Amino acid sequence: MAAEIVNPRNDSGTEAPEEPFDPVFALHRGGKMAVQATVPLRDKDDLSLAYTPGVAKVCTAIAEQPELVNDYTWKSQVVAVVTDGTAVLGLGDIGPEASLPVMEGKAILFKQFGGVDAVPIALATTDTDEIVETVVRLAPSFGGVNLEDISAPRCFEIERKLQERLDIPVFHDDQHGTAIVTLAALRNAAKLTDRNLGNLRAVISGAGAAGVAIAKFLLEAGLGDVAVADRKGIVSRDRGDLT
Repeated sequence: MAAEIVNPRNDSGTEAPEEPFDPVFALHRGGKMAVQATVPLRDKDDLSLAYTPGVAKVCTAIAEQPELVNDYTWKSQVVAVVTDGTAVLGLGDIGPEASLPVMEGKAILFKQFGGVDAVPIALATTDTDEIVETVVRLAPSFGGVNLEDISAPRCFEIERKLQERLDIPVFHDDQHGTAIVTLAALRNAAKLTDRNLGNLRAVISGAGAAGVAIAKFLLEAGLGDVAVADRKGIVSRDRGDLT
């Protein structure tokens, strides 16, 4: 049976493109997140505290003692989720706009499971230095940077340069988030089967950002032997086609 076609109107009142009736699209319509005030704005007194003239006192205090920004703004509890859309899920290089549903999803995971606010930022550049410079300039507004879905090998250089230049945590989720979950699962599996990590051998299928980070984590954890394979075979020093 063919999918039912709905033809809603968008916010401007014009007819939106036809799309199949699908609960996934229904959930994503309008995005999955929004900004919400944490203080009341009921009357002029509230406004005078949250904005002019009261806010000037806070601005002056931070200018005199920059560390106060962590107490009197959202900086210490908000993360930038940054991508260029070049390695999204298993979809590949689909561009910054198409990556936004994933970035929004990651942001609401931060909020729901960690109590941390997050802002999705999709950049219209794939140049390594431009990405680094852009994030460095955005960094004063955030307490941490979560790099997301940036293709290898650029992701390694971008993370390294940002960690060198910023005084806030910089974390590439596709590397370290994937690797720590893999290590946790392997440790639990070894415990349940009464085995030791040092006696295990792991084979990693794929030598991208996740595969490389997993290999590093497993070796650091003391795994007995790790072999990494890509589409051309086992990764080894005698190959001349590797970055």
